[in-house]
Amino acid sequence: MTDSPNSSESAWVLEATIRTAPAADAQWQEQLDRLRPIASYHPETQTWHARLGALDLAGVQMLQALFDAAHVHGIEVCLTPVAVPAYWKGPAFTREPNVAALLEAQADRGRPLGQLPLA
Repeated sequence: MTDSPNSSESAWVLEATIRTAPAADAQWQEQLDRLRPIASYHPETQTWHARLGALDLAGVQMLQALFDAAHVHGIEVCLTPVAVPAYWKGPAFTREPNVAALLEAQADRGRPLGQLPLA
């Protein structure tokens, strides 16, 4: 991790995109109660978003809350490593060579292993 995430182009955060599951009123409210403390709602995409820059206690608690919500309510959670947003004031992960290779591979899904990208 780095203390000043914006100082390095190789810093990244984990972004969670969350889609709620259809539910009756009581279960719907329970989903919202689980998500409000850890994520923000984007009405344009009708999704919730949260960012994680460290696997500290708060980060692990956020991930556990997301996994619990997915298990209990069928919420869809997608985790994606993204560049640190300019406004981000929290901690950030650094892009070590092994992590960079993994991120590049995941960003280029669908391309057979060993095939060079078409530029």
